[in-house]
Amino acid sequence: MDPVIVVGAGPVGLALSLALARHGVPSVVLDGGDGEVEQRTARTCVLRPDTAAYAATLGGARWAAWRTERRRQPVRRVELDALTSPVHIQQYALERGMRAALEREPLAEIVTGARLDELEQDERGVSAHTRGAPGSAGAWWRGSYLVGCDGARSTVRKLLGIRFPGRTSVERHAVAALRVELPWDGEALLHRDVPGGESEVVARPLPNGVWRLDWLLPPRGDLVTPDALLARIRDTLTAWCGEAPPTYELLDTGVHIAHQRLARHWRSDRAFLAGDAAHLLGALGTQPVDEGLRDAANLAWKLALCLRGRAPGELLDSYEAERRGAMRARLRALDQALPLVRGGGGLRTLLSGASRGHLELLTDGHLGQGPLGAPPGYGRSPLAPGQDTVPGALTVGTEPGSPVRDVPVTALDGTRGRLWERLGGELLVLLIAPGTHVWDSRHWLSAGLMPELAAVVERLPVPAELLVAESYPGAVAHTALVIRPDGHLVTALPGARTGELRACVDVVRGTLAGEATTAGP
Repeated sequence: MDPVIVVGAGPVGLALSLALARHGVPSVVLDGGDGEVEQRTARTCVLRPDTAAYAATLGGARWAAWRTERRRQPVRRVELDALTSPVHIQQYALERGMRAALEREPLAEIVTGARLDELEQDERGVSAHTRGAPGSAGAWWRGSYLVGCDGARSTVRKLLGIRFPGRTSVERHAVAALRVELPWDGEALLHRDVPGGESEVVARPLPNGVWRLDWLLPPRGDLVTPDALLARIRDTLTAWCGEAPPTYELLDTGVHIAHQRLARHWRSDRAFLAGDAAHLLGALGTQPVDEGLRDAANLAWKLALCLRGRAPGELLDSYEAERRGAMRARLRALDQALPLVRGGGGLRTLLSGASRGHLELLTDGHLGQGPLGAPPGYGRSPLAPGQDTVPGALTVGTEPGSPVRDVPVTALDGTRGRLWERLGGELLVLLIAPGTHVWDSRHWLSAGLMPELAAVVERLPVPAELLVAESYPGAVAHTALVIRPDGHLVTALPGARTGELRACVDVVRGTLAGEATTAGP
């Protein structure tokens, strides 16, 4: 099997390579840099609970709560726990952790100093040419598919001739990373109309007593000088801590500019776009790295099924349909929210509750809730089975196409853990069987529906794993949930219905029920 060529060694490219390796697919990551990850403390990313597994062992900070204030008055406080809190981590720590994991992975290779300059495709694969050091002849790389994860100025996108329309400089923020003691122990803060003149400041904790502070700037204004930034820090700490602000250590500074762009197409034959190469956002607390990791999770399992001959190449069209559709909806929500939050006065700001509404919209973006931040659903996906395909589907607490809830599960070998820990590999079939948690798996493996369902799952045309849970929101006993490798619910069925389960899997792998697989690389 020829490897998948991944262009770009940022978080999205590294995550895609790791995900492909988990599916048994080789990849080569073309890194145009020297392999060194610059340590920028103020360059951070916030990962929602559904993508935070990438940072599970890398030391990111989970927030105890999210506070919103206006002037000196508290407006709202949202308690967070391990299941609802995002993970705030420096991007360099995320990238270094992923690189270290890839170096231990025999199916992945990172090639540094490899800058793409040519791209050719044919019926069986992709050829990519990279230039190396000055004076060298460069090298050709052969792959089954190619994915451009090479950022906002993507060379892959330009070589494919894909347009990238949108808006520039939607929001600007001055950013500083400080080691300082603030009044909120592990709690993030959104503060509007800060005493001292700032219109909006966000303070988010990081590990080891470090905080990232973001000050909203005019969309088009003067450059932020070092003296001006130091004055902002001093005035903000004074407003929060009184006339004797705490001492602090300034670790890093920068200016963050949010753009809004969406590539016209995300697939061109055997080449794909992901991450910032495909979409740009970041206003109102939305998180571009988070969305890029969702791109990688969505594409990896589909590439694996196609390369292993278990699905037709048309399955890959669903990547653009689902992910570009989700990003189009996200950007549309931003377009609708920006005038409300950044309108700058007028009658709307005088209406009762207007400020509270603005803060709730901003909270949604920062915490991953609502249209601005919640994980997307793919209810209208071409991979969503209809009632005619899977009759008798049940209604549970998760809509088909939406991310599943994280519940305790037990595997057939008796291993216990959380549902989200099992994502990223095979298709999952989750049986709701109350009472199994108190019994050793040897006792219930041969009881009730288990033998029949286990046999059905073993004979499915794609690799699948059967799990058992005591309960799932909205699901009655003996319900079987079919879950995609990226964690989205396909459907829920009553018991071990062999025909419906096979039909459901056929839809997910891009074939019609009852048809033979006609795939290949």
